Amino acid sequence: MHFTIPIPDSLPAMTVKELLEDYFLIPRKIRHFLRTKKQVRVNGQVMNWQSPVCAGDLLELTFDEEDYPEKSIPLGDARLVEELYQDEHLIIVNKPEGMKTHGNEPTEIALLNHVSAYVGQTCYVVHRLDMETSGAILFAKNPFILPILNRLLEDKRIAREYLALCQGTFAQKQLTLRHKIGRDRYDRRKRVVDNRKGQAAVTHVTFLKKMGENSLVACQLETGRTHQIRVHLAHEGHALVGDPLYSQKTAPRLMLHAHKLSLTHPLTLKEISVEARSQSFEAGLKE
Repeated sequence: MHFTIPIPDSLPAMTVKELLEDYFLIPRKIRHFLRTKKQVRVNGQVMNWQSPVCAGDLLELTFDEEDYPEKSIPLGDARLVEELYQDEHLIIVNKPEGMKTHGNEPTEIALLNHVSAYVGQTCYVVHRLDMETSGAILFAKNPFILPILNRLLEDKRIAREYLALCQGTFAQKQLTLRHKIGRDRYDRRKRVVDNRKGQAAVTHVTFLKKMGENSLVACQLETGRTHQIRVHLAHEGHALVGDPLYSQKTAPRLMLHAHKLSLTHPLTLKEISVEARSQSFEAGLKE
């Protein structure tokens, strides 16, 4: 793999070593290969590890097969992919409901396989959506950018907003749910609120409008626990309409849609914000 990366004006001044180690999160072993093989160049010149990198410089990185061994997965159907954004390093697509983000077995075909077929190379999962949930989802296109995107996710610098149709009415416009979430001891498919042993989970909920006996809300995640929105709202007495695990109210689909995803591109510092639509979700709002 070979990348040419223009250093953006807003990137703070740092050395080559700091850029590769602290900002790009390149593992120690691979940094060693880059240094000994002289495969880091700035403006066409092999640079000392302590040399400064400045705005406007052109960084070139060359990785060998031994640095990032090629990973191969079965390719899916590129026609099933709806692209929302794509560049050299990442792709955001609109996931349909009823499709897994990735397979549980090496031969199982899921969205990851379809996206890899669409891009023409193996892609990597950054975050996931439940099979029943539709909407915007981010994939890395190479193993170099993957840990950088993972760090953005951990640092809560990838904003994800969901629309949900849930049961009942809300007494307040906004609320934040902080119940810890753990596994259900009796049903391995489910999660439960477990404030003693569960993992920290934070969901911000904004009431949007009343729709008959239900309410349309927007949810922003600070954490990404399995079934987080579904469990939090169900615990508050506002189970999602059509939720096969946590609701008694049936519908053609789970009424949860990841309609917006935003981040600052870690290499270009460009602001990226996409919105995804779902015909089935919108149809569910009208029923």
